[in-house]
Amino acid sequence: MQHLTKFRHHALTSCGFEGALRLRTSRRPLLTLAIETSCDDTSVAILEKHDGIQDHPSATLHFHEKITADNSQYGGIHPLAALDSHQSSLGTLVAKSLLSLPNVPENASSFTPTIPVRCSPTQKRKPDFISVTRGPGMRSSLSTGLDTAKGLAIAWQIPLLGVNHMQAHALTPRLVSALSRPPIGTSSYTPYPTFPFLSLLLSGGHTLLLHSTSLTQHPLLAATTDIALGDFIDKVARAVLPPAVIASNGSSTSYGRSLELFSFPSGDADYAYHPPLTRGESIARSPTPYPWSLGSPLAETRGGKGSTRMEYSFSGLDSAVRRIMEGRPEMGLDERKCLAREAMRVAFEHVAERAVMALQKLQTREDGKGNTAKESAERTPQTEVLVLSGGVAANGYLRAVLRAFLTARGFPHVQLVVPPPALCTDNAAMIAWAGLEMWAAGWASSLGVRALRKWGLDARGSDGGVLGVGGWMRREGV
Repeated sequence: MQHLTKFRHHALTSCGFEGALRLRTSRRPLLTLAIETSCDDTSVAILEKHDGIQDHPSATLHFHEKITADNSQYGGIHPLAALDSHQSSLGTLVAKSLLSLPNVPENASSFTPTIPVRCSPTQKRKPDFISVTRGPGMRSSLSTGLDTAKGLAIAWQIPLLGVNHMQAHALTPRLVSALSRPPIGTSSYTPYPTFPFLSLLLSGGHTLLLHSTSLTQHPLLAATTDIALGDFIDKVARAVLPPAVIASNGSSTSYGRSLELFSFPSGDADYAYHPPLTRGESIARSPTPYPWSLGSPLAETRGGKGSTRMEYSFSGLDSAVRRIMEGRPEMGLDERKCLAREAMRVAFEHVAERAVMALQKLQTREDGKGNTAKESAERTPQTEVLVLSGGVAANGYLRAVLRAFLTARGFPHVQLVVPPPALCTDNAAMIAWAGLEMWAAGWASSLGVRALRKWGLDARGSDGGVLGVGGWMRREGV
């Protein structure tokens, strides 16, 4: 499967990783500094995990900041602009974060690892390890963060842990629960949601529906065959939004929020959404007050078989929107709003339909219906949570459509779990949390790991999923 190395065989043997292992024999809280540079966001976080403190959150986010590259002159994310931003911002953010490291208590043991921090009157606790995004993403951007993380790990003589960016998105709700105060009178922490759950990861580069059955097992149920949902939304925004609205976006080239505000200026009061009750209704064209309508992706394939395929497709819908705009150059504001709303509704229902199909299939398996005796004996626990994460998850209309769709199609009991908007988009806090979970499971990375442009989550995939890539090291005694 994966290439494993024991800590004692690593280049930092006596002073580095073995020392780190000795430190972890105490019940001292676990501390990591995390770096995220997968795309055009440069982010640094410092996260501490401290189980067993009654009436206290199980994690503390001591520092978390992000700087986004200015891609405005390119009309979209440009690798060189992102790289320039990472190179100019990352060092500054890391230096700033060090002041937020926990102070070393006066009664601390002499074995407590510390680092001197300029402008700090007190000694600061040294992180136990560095968490950093290793992939997937733009290789030049990833390498900037990864090389910085390696430098810190070597300078401080602590381990490194390379994190899968999409795994971190799936685990983000567990970070949110750890940052929340537990029920009064309790001191134990159980991450929420517990496995298994469905993960719907939607961003500018990914559209993934996964069955997250454990920390490192996320079988793929559906993915886009062309462009990602976030990319589709940005394309629709650039086509439909009036020039003045585009200009008001400033240096940001992520137009999803602008499209949502333009379409629904009063927020959820403008949604007026009524979910389809059947698959037939969901793939049927809905009439509009104008001489156009939008068809559901894959619904009008030969024989109609595409409507049941477990895959996503948005390029055809994007082309339809552009054709409508090109055919109606004098389109007014009201019609533009209608087109924007319809484009989002059709795309979001396409996403929701596959989630319902996955739940129906899992429900059959969990009930043991139609299975062999062996399959029935190996039934998994019931899936009652759908995690929605990634940048597009910040869209309030998407959340409303998914919730209404699940309820209307027989799954009112399935909880839709969505992180706060600030944690839906790329951020280092989720990288820190994924690093902490992987460390607790006994994993770390060698200093020879390279950035991965592609890195899947499904162990059945060509790269073997989270643990299938080289560079993992198993911590002894875990």
